[in-house]
Amino acid sequence: MQLNGYPDFDPATLTGRSHAEYDDSSDVQSMVRANLIAERVAIESYRQMIEKIGDTDPTTRQMLVGIMAVEEQHADDMRDFLS
Repeated sequence: MQLNGYPDFDPATLTGRSHAEYDDSSDVQSMVRANLIAERVAIESYRQMIEKIGDTDPTTRQMLVGIMAVEEQHADDMRDFLS
């Protein structure tokens, strides 16, 4: 709202706005694998945002780097679960 936009909370359009594909796996290993893929998609999205921001907004860049680090830890956890 502060950026003159309107949040879209409509669940019907969620999959169209998502960076990752929906996966309705029913076994745990497939769920973990799907989660790992989603984490990697998120990491790539944050990497692209960081690259685009460059040095123009160091505060936002630092925040995104921190979020990406958490996503990388999540991906490592998922990878470890598959081992």
